Amino acid sequence: MTQPRFAPILEQHEVREVQRIAAPAPWTTHRPGELRPVPQLRRQAGLGVPGPDQGYALTLAARFKDGLVLEPGERADDVLAGAVAVGLRRASIFGRAPVSADLELALGLFKYRVGKEGTWPSSELVALRRERFTAAAHDYWRRRSLVDAIPEATLRLSPEKLAKRLESEPGCWRELAGA
Repeated sequence: MTQPRFAPILEQHEVREVQRIAAPAPWTTHRPGELRPVPQLRRQAGLGVPGPDQGYALTLAARFKDGLVLEPGERADDVLAGAVAVGLRRASIFGRAPVSADLELALGLFKYRVGKEGTWPSSELVALRRERFTAAAHDYWRRRSLVDAIPEATLRLSPEKLAKRLESEPGCWRELAGA
């Protein structure tokens, strides 16, 4: 409602004109820490693939520590660090945060967990996993080489399908692990 000029009103209480605010410019990712959509990602050797909530994989790894089947000379910290790296790559392929199935696949591939079939790793597999996992907890480049050696087709398998394939074809672990 308008106010007549003759009404005794202080100037600061008068109705003012509306201020027009311009529409904001579209948002873009411009800060260094922001994730960019997949088409804009540039893959470079050793950089890995970012994904959401990757720290949760460490919490999941702690749950698997007691169930590991280790050979003499193998350390649980190295095994879990390698499994976390493999699990994070698998999770980022699907564009999601890590889940326990990611770590189950990594540990099942190298037979760090003995399944229902009760098969133990062959001496060749033990030698391969020693080569790839030794000092993985302390060496980023060892974890990167472990992850990069595993084919993406293997990471796209479910832990159940991987276990069935390892059980039905005992020597297929070489192909699946990229040996």
